[in-house]
Amino acid sequence: MGIARDKINQLKELEAKIREMGGQKAVAKQQEGGKLNARQRLDLLFDDGTFRELDMFVTHRCTNYGMEKVDIPADGVITGHGKVNGRTVFAFSQDFTARAGSLGEMHAKKITKVMDMALKAGCPFVGLNDSGGARIQEGVDALSGFGQIFFRNSISSGVIPQISAIMGPTAGGAVYSPAMTDWIFMVKKTSYMFITGPNVIKAVTGEEISFEALGGAMTHNEKSGVAHFACESDQDAIEQIRTLLGYLPQNNMEDPPFVEPSDDPKRTDPALDEIIPDNPRQAYDMKAVITSILDNGEFFEPHKHFAKNMMVGFGRLNGKVIGIIANQPKFLAGCLDINASDKATRFIRFCDAFNIPMLTIADVPGYLPGSNQEWGGIIRHGAKLLWCYSEATVPKLLLITRKDYGGSYLAMCSKDLGADYAMAWPTAEIAVMGAEGAANIIHAREISSAEDPAAKRKEKIEEYESLFSNPYVAASRGYIDAVIVPSETRPRLIEALEALCTKREMRPPKKHGNIPM
Repeated sequence: MGIARDKINQLKELEAKIREMGGQKAVAKQQEGGKLNARQRLDLLFDDGTFRELDMFVTHRCTNYGMEKVDIPADGVITGHGKVNGRTVFAFSQDFTARAGSLGEMHAKKITKVMDMALKAGCPFVGLNDSGGARIQEGVDALSGFGQIFFRNSISSGVIPQISAIMGPTAGGAVYSPAMTDWIFMVKKTSYMFITGPNVIKAVTGEEISFEALGGAMTHNEKSGVAHFACESDQDAIEQIRTLLGYLPQNNMEDPPFVEPSDDPKRTDPALDEIIPDNPRQAYDMKAVITSILDNGEFFEPHKHFAKNMMVGFGRLNGKVIGIIANQPKFLAGCLDINASDKATRFIRFCDAFNIPMLTIADVPGYLPGSNQEWGGIIRHGAKLLWCYSEATVPKLLLITRKDYGGSYLAMCSKDLGADYAMAWPTAEIAVMGAEGAANIIHAREISSAEDPAAKRKEKIEEYESLFSNPYVAASRGYIDAVIVPSETRPRLIEALEALCTKREMRPPKKHGNIPM
């Protein structure tokens, strides 16, 4: 018994030493910078007492540049599994206090092991990134480690949800694993992502730029669209990750988690009957429509700072998770452009991969005009939206609130692209284009030859509006299944979702399509 007790004490001493991470001084410095350490982050992510660490005793094998004398606790990364909201999740958390959390051969093997376990178990995978990048002393072994992670990101995509949190510097090759995951959270003022840093940029191009301006949280949330969430702190980021996981299934073979509803499924909202302005050029806030419809008004919105003319996010209808894609008339009149198309496309493909029904809310006057859009490839980017709606086989609901013109009518999940249930408010305008433009084209000669061209133009615009600026022509052709009273939108959508919950739809067998990238 004495020998056994000695061995147990030895184990506890080794564990305690490793849990000290990079030492008190390094841990204190991390906290002074407003950051949690790697272990604190995992404690917050997982339900109390459920995290189980794996590979605690793994160490590096590098002997270059005196590395054989260097001890790196847990090789700079903590890996394991636990419960989030009662469901199993696998995760890693890089430890910046231990050799800057640099990635070497064994560090990567620890990560790939839990990635493999997550894929086999069919559980979400969360990566908490805080690393100085590749461990240069390990050379090509470090590069190989990155490659092995990238490969697993790819094969796991669409099978299990993958979430990345950037909680410190992430540079060079280290940025590509987060970019290959489904969701990226960044922390304001303490996290950065870039391929080449400010010093390299200055040396090569002469441009001077700060870390924050080049690759900070708001840069990637507003400008590049690389990140989906800009969080106030490590704690805020982790809390939002837990919230997001609450909307997602464990894997692509499951339905999203049902929550017993506390909101009346028959609830109506008279405010929706008045929300569309009398002036067709006047904006309104689409978010007010979305929150009115969803259970308890709860709308979890990624990418809220990027391509604001398009909104995407998660909510529930009578306890069932639904993904929402909606034009936002408050920004660029809700027009489709390059960034809005990309934003919606990625979200739609995620929802379809993980069995999340979709609600599209359309108020779109068309595509954003301009040479920058054309030269930037709006044709190619806009085609992605047509592609992914056509490809998606989950239940697809469509609600048209006001304008729905031309090619953008098709791109916002028209019947022809597979909408299963299309509804419109009486204020909907479904046409090839707006009345003014249509009248100018159709009646050009008549207007130009009239005694009073302005009066004739006004007459023809009003004539076109009476014919097409309503949902009834489309409804008469069966392109709209129901014209509904706006205040009754929530119960009507819940009924439609219930009717479609057993939907089954197959596509022709193939390896994969060739999406216009």
